[in-house]
Amino acid sequence: MHARAQLFGHPIHLILIVFPLGLLATSFFFDLAWLATARAQLALVSWWMIFAGVIGGLAAGLFGLVDWLAIPRGTRARRVGAWHGGGNAIVAVLFSVSWLLRRDAPEHPEALAIALSGLGVLLSVLTGWLGGELADRMEEVQEI
Repeated sequence: MHARAQLFGHPIHLILIVFPLGLLATSFFFDLAWLATARAQLALVSWWMIFAGVIGGLAAGLFGLVDWLAIPRGTRARRVGAWHGGGNAIVAVLFSVSWLLRRDAPEHPEALAIALSGLGVLLSVLTGWLGGELADRMEEVQEI
């Protein structure tokens, strides 16, 4: 797909998305490290990574929405983009709720907060694959 939102000829959405994906996935691994070691610093780092990852995801999502709105209606690309964007919105909600659950004691997250982050990581694998479909395989918009 040809990105509508570009900076010096490069798609802004693809530039920005690496940050929230990396931050959010890594936050979950810091949670796992906290579970293994009980070192409070690991959970605190995870909390800040979630915060930065969700903010970055919102920025990347804004440019993704601009690109998606340029895709013609009634195409497979439009449907795949809707699933990609909708799934990533759910990922943002899962991590936001995880972050909020940790707010009072970020150095000691409860099990539900960690489970939501884990679910967010799993879903982001699927939505990332859908984004790859759009960026790499759907060079030409196909009608139904």
